[in-house]
Amino acid sequence: MLRKIASILVTIVMCSQLASAQAPDARAEVASRIPGTHPDQLRATPVPGVYELTRGTDIAYVSSDGKYAISGDMITLASDENLTEAHRREIRARMIAAIPESEMLVFGSPDAKYTVTVFTDVDCAYCRKLHSEMAEYNHLGVRVRYLLFPRTGPGTPSWIKAEQVWCSADRKDALTRAKLGQPLTNKVCASNPVARFHALGQDFDLQGTPDIVLANGEMFPGYVPPVELAQHLRDPKAN
Repeated sequence: MLRKIASILVTIVMCSQLASAQAPDARAEVASRIPGTHPDQLRATPVPGVYELTRGTDIAYVSSDGKYAISGDMITLASDENLTEAHRREIRARMIAAIPESEMLVFGSPDAKYTVTVFTDVDCAYCRKLHSEMAEYNHLGVRVRYLLFPRTGPGTPSWIKAEQVWCSADRKDALTRAKLGQPLTNKVCASNPVARFHALGQDFDLQGTPDIVLANGEMFPGYVPPVELAQHLRDPKAN
């Protein structure tokens, strides 16, 4: 029965895609029916009459009449492909790529085979565990780029420490010392990216730290041991 349903859905998808290619872009009309929505936040889906609505990495589905919203992932039954997660990964990868490495704290050789981007909190226990194993990540060919993300929010001790790390003469050394629980004595500078990265983490819907983002936008919400991460990165789908 599932095979028959999948076959029917594939036919529907092919017909709807053909219709979409021939029809004018109706995103502006749909957006006008949903308060606070811009046309560039919408795109047609393979399902007739249903649009994907994207805000940050938060994705939902809405009916073209603007009356209904559907929360959940869209999956192609024929191939078991998660279309929603695929788009989330595209968005994450694009948002990370827009950040210059000069605003990150980078550990590892620029010639490393793999690069991951990690949202980190100075005081998070598993963030400290990950950092304590940095030599092993690097040895396995994994280059780690940190974005400072104090999960407790503005004005908290962790936030101030993150700003102090960034404002230190040697940021990488300051981060290591802070993660070891050593006090930082330098002042907070006016120009630092902590607030911006905190907002980015909220766009990514981070629930904790560390959060590891791969080059393809795949995200691991939590600590991953060096060997396990390296093994996953060797999978062609992870790159």
